[in-house]
Amino acid sequence: MDEAEATQQVSPEMERMAAQRAKVRARTARWDLDTAVFAFAILIIVIILLFQGVVVEIVAPVALFGLTMVWLVGWRRGRQLYQRFYDEELSKLGQEVKKVITGTVEKTVEETIEEKVQKALRERWR
Repeated sequence: MDEAEATQQVSPEMERMAAQRAKVRARTARWDLDTAVFAFAILIIVIILLFQGVVVEIVAPVALFGLTMVWLVGWRRGRQLYQRFYDEELSKLGQEVKKVITGTVEKTVEETIEEKVQKALRERWR
């Protein structure tokens, strides 16, 4: 079985597994330090505006806009990271499949060598 056949046989399963792993990695990585700093900056701006006596009708849209921007930045970053992680996971799974295939071939070769040695020893003892 060559590599092309092996990747075609496990391709749907590999793609599903890679998508699942990439989704988990992207979900955890999208909230980085930049996003947290931006969220805290919005919080500080809202607090300062409230302490300055600015009416809630002005502060609420500022806070809503800030939270929307934080969500959009996180969502966009998550999409970018998902694609990158998906490609990484596919290549990693492809390497694992190749390793398993070569390990199986090496084991088969070792077994056949071992069998040949045993046959030669049996013939010699006769």
